Amino acid sequence: MRVLAVQQDLIVFISDYWQTTCTAVRAGDEGFVIDSPVFPSELEVIPGVLEQAGFPVSGLLTTHADWDHLLGRHAFPGASLGCGETTARRLAAEPGAAQRELRDFDEQTYVTGRPPLSLGGIQSLPAPGHLGLGPERELELHPADGHTADGTAYLVPWLDVLVCGDYLSPVEIPWISAGGSAGAYAATLERLRPLVERVATVVPGHGPPLPREQALRILREDAIYIGELQERGAQAHLPLGRRTKAQRAIHDENVSRL
Repeated sequence: MRVLAVQQDLIVFISDYWQTTCTAVRAGDEGFVIDSPVFPSELEVIPGVLEQAGFPVSGLLTTHADWDHLLGRHAFPGASLGCGETTARRLAAEPGAAQRELRDFDEQTYVTGRPPLSLGGIQSLPAPGHLGLGPERELELHPADGHTADGTAYLVPWLDVLVCGDYLSPVEIPWISAGGSAGAYAATLERLRPLVERVATVVPGHGPPLPREQALRILREDAIYIGELQERGAQAHLPLGRRTKAQRAIHDENVSRL
C-alpha cells in the first residue's frame, strides 16, 4: 500500500489491490476517513499512520456500497459510518451482499483471519447536501450514480479536494456495474465537471490523486467513451492509456448491460 501526504490535512492511502483509495481528511479537532483499502494488513496500518500524523477520526464515510469501499470499520471498529441516502437504501435492499462478496474475495485471494464485516447503524446523509464539521466547515455531498445504482461524491471546500468514488480513474475505464446505467453515468460526469473545476485535487476511487487539469482530461475521455458506448456498443473506443486486457473485459461487461 502507498501512503501519500497530499496536503497537511489530507492523506491518501492506495491499496495494492485495484489501487482502491482511502482518503483521510483533518478538519481541526475533527477528522474522517472516506472509503477503504482492501487487504487486512493495509487496514491495520491506517490507525497508526493517522495517529502519528495527528489525524483524529471522528467518523467514516463511503462513496458507494461496493464491498471494497466499505471496510473502514475493520480499521476503526467503533466509528460511525455515514453514506449518501442512495447507498443507505442499497445496503438495506441488499442485506449481506457486501459481506458475501468480501468472503468470496478472501477465498479467491487466500486471505484468512479477517473478522466479519459489520455494517449496522449506518447514518444516511442527504445528497445533495452538507455535513457540518466543527463551527465553520461543511463537507458537500453530491449524487454520483451510474457506476452503480448509488453513489456520493464528497467535496472538501477548505482543502480544494473532490473525492468522487469510482469515477475519473486514470487506471480504469468507466464501469457500468449491476444496477448502474450508461445514461446515469453520463449525467454524473456532467455533475462532476463544475465540481472538478472548483478544486485543485481529485481523488478517484481507483488510482492516485489527480491535479485538476488531468482530472478534466479524464472526464472528457470518459464522456466520449460513454457516448460511444451508447451509440456504437462493442465498437466504442476505449480511452487511450486504458486499453489493457483487463479494461477490455470491463468494456465487454459494459456492452452486456446496455
